[in-house]
Amino acid sequence: MQKLPRAVVRLIEKFERLPGIGPKSAQRLVFYLLHNPSKELESFAKHLVALKKETVMCSNCHQIAEQDPCSICEDSSRDQSLLCVVEQPLDLLAIERSDKFNGLYHVLHGSIAPLNNVGPDQLYLRDILKKLNGVEELILATNATMEGEATALYITEMIRKDGRFNSIKITRIGHGLPIGADIEYADSVTLARALEGRKEL
Repeated sequence: MQKLPRAVVRLIEKFERLPGIGPKSAQRLVFYLLHNPSKELESFAKHLVALKKETVMCSNCHQIAEQDPCSICEDSSRDQSLLCVVEQPLDLLAIERSDKFNGLYHVLHGSIAPLNNVGPDQLYLRDILKKLNGVEELILATNATMEGEATALYITEMIRKDGRFNSIKITRIGHGLPIGADIEYADSVTLARALEGRKEL
């Protein structure tokens, strides 16, 4: 039985480690790349390397950006009294596309998921307390999943337990997003309705 070249096997193994990519998909991707001209592959490799070299995490909101602080945090025209908490950078981009929110953000980079060994310490949760001075409303825009709900509840309890920020209105993103749906995949109209229909917790 003929074996695949080691270079092919190694790349298949790397692709398999990506989310949503199984062994068959990984093989298809590698063989697709093999049929590309060398210049295309070199350009692809160059962009992969640049992904880490030319991006930073904003030290304020934890969004992925080209500069620190990011353009949103630097924008003095944004409403400093509104803070929206999202799970992932893609959720932030989706809300920005809705064109209905002009406040600031806080990106958690995940949600509390005990079954996957993700607890509060693996997320940017505690930083929220450092950003609440001057905030009048905290919008919890975590996904409508069990993990997203648990994360929203944890944040609410963390803030209420602290005692310093009892005057802050805590709202949960509302109508328009079906249970089990990810914010990342929602269209701008659905997100606009969800933001308008948020409710106090």
